[in-house]
Amino acid sequence: MSRHILVVDDAATVRLYHRSILEAAGFAVDEAVNGIEALEKAFSTAYDLYLVDVNMPKLDGYGFLRELRRQDMPQAPALMISTEAGSHDRSAALIAGANLYFLKPTRPDELVAYCSLLLGGSA
Repeated sequence: MSRHILVVDDAATVRLYHRSILEAAGFAVDEAVNGIEALEKAFSTAYDLYLVDVNMPKLDGYGFLRELRRQDMPQAPALMISTEAGSHDRSAALIAGANLYFLKPTRPDELVAYCSLLLGGSA
């Protein structure tokens, strides 16, 4: 059974890029365009990992993770991926509930390795 990842990003090209990398590595992938849609999907589907952008309309990645982590439900790890490179951005992501913070653009091999590690596998 493949592991199920939700890619949350408002940019269609980024979602497609991440989807193609992750599906080629054997993961099942769903997409959401903002934090609100991601929460709706998380409430109805059990995901093994969340791949989350920071800057999105309606509800950003920080808000999505804070709200997700407040819920009384099984919690999956989250990898936040953003263009925001400041140390305060990394801290804010971890405080919001991210397990790792990664800068865009991601290299395919690194993305797969970090997703595998967060899912309990090896790099």
